Amino acid sequence: QVSLEESGGGLVQAGGSLRLSCVVSGHSINNYAMGWFRQTPRQEREFVAAMTWSGVTTSYGDSVRGRFTISRDVAKNTVYLQMNQLKPEDTAVYYCAAGTGWGRYEYEYESWGQGSQVTVSS
Repeated sequence: QVSLEESGGGLVQAGGSLRLSCVVSGHSINNYAMGWFRQTPRQEREFVAAMTWSGVTTSYGDSVRGRFTISRDVAKNTVYLQMNQLKPEDTAVYYCAAGTGWGRYEYEYESWGQGSQVTVSS
């Protein structure tokens, strides 16, 4: 059983930065593709970033490319999402996901965290 726990969310002013962490328990992140998604009350869950099980290949959503970076620390079994140049429209609950697939769709990930709120003030 894989479990994921996000942390690092909070309130930040526009233009600022935050780093989200996702600690994975139960299996090594070397066995999984890892992804980040986000959701607001009025929108469906949106793809943010993903990394293959090898950590070699990454992918980003159009709205965050160039501002956000996904990375990992295998020794800590942790995946990160560094968010820079934050905008009010980045406000959402951010979810970490692990899957045996790879891609930008929810169905490709089997395990999900509970989410971490990120709020960007203007």
